[in-house]
Amino acid sequence: MKKLQLSIFALVIAFTFSCKNNEAAKDETKSETETNEVKTEKISLTPLEGSPAYADSKLMLDGEAMLQVNPGENTFNFAVENYELGIQTPNAGDNGLANSAKGQHIHVIMDNKPYSAHYTTEVKKDIPEGDHVMLAFLSRSYHESVKNADAVVVKKITAGNPADSLKMNVDLSAPHLFYSRPKGTYKGEDVNKVLLDFYLVNTEISEDGNKVLATINGEEFTITEWQPYVMEGLPLGENTIELQLVDENNQPIDGPFNYVKRTVMLEK
Repeated sequence: MKKLQLSIFALVIAFTFSCKNNEAAKDETKSETETNEVKTEKISLTPLEGSPAYADSKLMLDGEAMLQVNPGENTFNFAVENYELGIQTPNAGDNGLANSAKGQHIHVIMDNKPYSAHYTTEVKKDIPEGDHVMLAFLSRSYHESVKNADAVVVKKITAGNPADSLKMNVDLSAPHLFYSRPKGTYKGEDVNKVLLDFYLVNTEISEDGNKVLATINGEEFTITEWQPYVMEGLPLGENTIELQLVDENNQPIDGPFNYVKRTVMLEK
């Protein structure tokens, strides 16, 4: 009888350890599954391909390199060649990106602040008193910039007769980074793929030269080729994007526009 009791006790102990081991195995499997789920939700950054090149398109602005204007609203007259404003880019809707129903346009960026989109060659801009830098380039209907040397205009503009505190000492022959996309609020299907696009002036980037560091919600990506990118895996809510132009040693390159931080919203 005593041997039987010992045998039963041994079985109980074995069963208890077996259950604990099974639970531990389940927890380990669950942990691995959760880890895998997190990985699939990580942000990815991939090149956008397949856009029309528009290699012979041109954008021009009437006026001198140094423009003197009045504070307040001013009209700038552009000219466009080998590019049609107001039409849909041929592959619009095929890449899953947010797209303007008004078609192709001109992005105008003042002092590296958020751009305004213009669908005709007449551009009206409110210019506060002081010195400013205007960057304008041709944009596809889904807001990807046309990256050729003839499709961009960079001008220094002086509005009024500014005090010294409003003057800008900027070398337009130096390397500059301008932020373009993303911008604003994305809703519905537009949250799945979000365009990251920027404009470089007087510099190239490469693996062994200057680079652009993109920090998306705290996750850093090193960009060594100037091209548009698609961000996927961004969470709903506020997202933060930082861009910085750096040299071959990842040291910041001086310039008033070479670091920028923006937030965008993603909503259902």
